[in-house]
Amino acid sequence: MTVDTTAGVAGFAVPEDALILLPMRDFVGFPGTVFPLAIGQPSSVVAIERALRDELPIGIILQRGPEEDAPDAAGLHPMGCVAEILRYVTTPDDARHLICRGTARFRLLELLPDTPYPVARIERVEDVPDPRPETEAHFLHLRELAVQLLHMLPEAPEGLAESVAQIDDPGYLADLAANYTDMSTAERQDLLETPEISARIEAMTQKLSRRVEVLRITREISEQAREELEGRHREVILREQLAAIRRELGEADTGGGEEVAGLSSAIMAAGMPEATERHVLAELGRYESMAPGSAEAAMLRSWLDTILDLPWRLPEETTTDLAAARRTLDADHYGLEKIKARIIEYLAVRRLAPAGKAPILCFVGPPGVGKTSLGQSIARALNRPFARLSLGGVHDEAEIRGHRRTYVGAMPGMVIQQIRRAGARNCVLMLDEIDKLGQGLGGDPSAALLEVLDPTQNASFHDNYLGTDFDLSHVVFLCTANTLETVPAPLRDRMEIIALAGYLEDEKLEIARRYLLPAQLAATGLTPAQARIDEAALHALIRGYTREAGVRGLEQKIGALLRHVAVSFAEGRTEARTISESDLAGVLGPPRFENEIALRTSLTGVATGLAWTPVGGDILFIEASRVPGKGRLTLTGQLGEVMRESAQAAVTLVKARATGLGIDPQLFETSDIHVHVPAGATPKDGPSAGTAIFAALASLLLDRKLRSDTAMTGEISLRGLVLPVGGIREKVVAAAAAGITQVLLPERNRPDIEDIPEAARRRVTFVWLRTVDDVLIHALEPAADRAEEPAV
Repeated sequence: MTVDTTAGVAGFAVPEDALILLPMRDFVGFPGTVFPLAIGQPSSVVAIERALRDELPIGIILQRGPEEDAPDAAGLHPMGCVAEILRYVTTPDDARHLICRGTARFRLLELLPDTPYPVARIERVEDVPDPRPETEAHFLHLRELAVQLLHMLPEAPEGLAESVAQIDDPGYLADLAANYTDMSTAERQDLLETPEISARIEAMTQKLSRRVEVLRITREISEQAREELEGRHREVILREQLAAIRRELGEADTGGGEEVAGLSSAIMAAGMPEATERHVLAELGRYESMAPGSAEAAMLRSWLDTILDLPWRLPEETTTDLAAARRTLDADHYGLEKIKARIIEYLAVRRLAPAGKAPILCFVGPPGVGKTSLGQSIARALNRPFARLSLGGVHDEAEIRGHRRTYVGAMPGMVIQQIRRAGARNCVLMLDEIDKLGQGLGGDPSAALLEVLDPTQNASFHDNYLGTDFDLSHVVFLCTANTLETVPAPLRDRMEIIALAGYLEDEKLEIARRYLLPAQLAATGLTPAQARIDEAALHALIRGYTREAGVRGLEQKIGALLRHVAVSFAEGRTEARTISESDLAGVLGPPRFENEIALRTSLTGVATGLAWTPVGGDILFIEASRVPGKGRLTLTGQLGEVMRESAQAAVTLVKARATGLGIDPQLFETSDIHVHVPAGATPKDGPSAGTAIFAALASLLLDRKLRSDTAMTGEISLRGLVLPVGGIREKVVAAAAAGITQVLLPERNRPDIEDIPEAARRRVTFVWLRTVDDVLIHALEPAADRAEEPAV
């Protein structure tokens, strides 16, 4: 834009009651103060040149909208500051600067039309004095505050505080103090529009009081920081001086001085807590005074290296992307919807309250269901390093807390070692197999873990080797276990238990397709175009070659099949290979498992029970037989004491209800009853087989077979009640995987249905038992449907 500064502009006359205006975007001038201004608008440049030529004052006025280039009267504040130009400077880069002094307040009346630059009619505004003694007292207090502030400001000009102490004009002092106070542009404009001296003094007294207090606190903090810094560097400086003195005296220098100085610098740069830093520097002093070749010096140097390797500083927290976390969990794990939802809740709480005490998650489930990989997924979702600590077989407390340095070969505890390897104080640390902790002569390691896993204590975890506290409160601890039976109650109380049930056949099939097969192809060096396993073969692998809650055995079988194919390609054959169901026997041998349910329940006296094991649920068969005798009861199958008592209770209950059931009571006096649970080499115990034993005895004595598609669990009482049992989730999953379509459960276990996977619930029909009569109604085949028993 170009402004014509020829005769038409030069001949424009500014009226006496008018003022050339200089609109400002973010500056407010005050009377009595000197201030610099930078001029950029072409019209403003013309206006300043006119004011300089005719020695006219200008009006400094604030715009309402900073983005406007040519504001009208509505775009300007109603009051501004009259100023005289003291100096006008033009720099080589064509920038223009003014130095002005405010002289008075003015009120904007109207903008004159048809002017080459803003010109307005104004009314000068005089200060409104207040002769009250209170105002004078406030003025004296304000002057004292201003003097204090100028003494505390490092950039204040020399002698300004003494000049301010001589000011006796209250209005001028209030305007001058505004330049040395942190005020927004709006607050400065409000002060300019306040002609009442008493109101200005009161407002500035509040501002200056706050400013003086902030500067005082800042100075105290700076003094404390400087004192601490000087104390920390004092020892380093003295050591450097000592090394220089030794060199001047001609003493032998083996480089130890440089080594100690380097270690000292590294210690102070590590970010340790102050108490820890003092302790480590004291140990460094001991190390310097030791003979270089001594065993104690070598031990102390190893300790110093360990201390310096630890991540003392806390990394900067990154925001957790919950959508990305969901994608990570879905990509890494099939199914487990409730588990993944709970993990997302955990991550959401960590995002909203990163400084809060997060719970310790413990994944409990059979082997091969993905407990460890869930921890790795959480680490990726949090964008933190992942470390794993295997607790299986750990039987010494020193393995957790570390060995004292007095012992040869001492080292930190396993927790500190893993954090050192992870390189971050906020890593994700998985304590694997926490249920397999041992206990030996060296103490109880589970007791040492109580401090590690307690969010209220682990901020000051003491490792015996370090000899100082280490903050574990930012570590995300995860635990895994196959069973909670062997985990001590105090340790279990510190964890939030998340149970993982076994997989159904359909879930195993999807996992094999999505994860196991690609992983094994990569492990064997094959491509999907070279080898594939069809769906029928995968089904046969799951049913006939693996019987597990997880998928680890299935992965091994898939690997065996692909290794067989890899041999062909390694020998030079190039044709692609598809493994079908008929190829399994040639590679893996005959199937190891078969469906025994139909065979075993085709006879009377055989009931299908459900059992819980540390590796998931399982099918349990109860067989009852009657031979001539004198009423004796024989129990076999390596049964525990509780299960033997359940069998005795079932026999007593059948005897008590013999007449009602239609059983001849004389049978109990002329027959011996034998109850056997197959797989006799496997110990079995627990009360949950009571209903199955009762059903097997009733089937035997009534000579009616039990339904082959039905399995049951539940404890019984001598009154005939069916009592609740545990492990419902694992038992139902095992029943669904075995092809059972009807499951009999105690009525009081009805709330446990929420924990059962949706896929398993769709496959079975639930019958809720109140008494043993319900067992016979739903488990026995109708008497009219009895078929001829097959020859054995």
